[in-house]
Amino acid sequence: MIAQKTLKNTVRATGVGIHSGQKVFITLRPAPVDTGIVFRRVDYKRPVSIKAMATQVGETSMSTTLVKNGIKVGTVEHLMAAFAGMNIDNCYVDLSASEVPVMDGSAGPFVFLIQSAGVEEQKA
Repeated sequence: MIAQKTLKNTVRATGVGIHSGQKVFITLRPAPVDTGIVFRRVDYKRPVSIKAMATQVGETSMSTTLVKNGIKVGTVEHLMAAFAGMNIDNCYVDLSASEVPVMDGSAGPFVFLIQSAGVEEQKA
């Protein structure tokens, strides 16, 4: 059986949403086996979780936006590319606003965050 991977430690960063212009605090946290990538809008009184799945894609104009019950998480593609490139299967992504910060416009800063947190193999 192929092992899954998550982060060893929690890591945080701050940036700006390219479409909203809002300051965004992002926290990447380890997640249990079979969790997948789960975005959490922590700017709501009760945090809203949106699993990164093709069925959750609601908009694709100029970025990829996940939608659940009208609540959105936008510009997920660079972070998702970093997760794919680093073979991360399970992670919680806490966001303080409606989109992932753009950072430098590439997956590079997210790869750096993942490397900084460390990668842990999980028994599936």
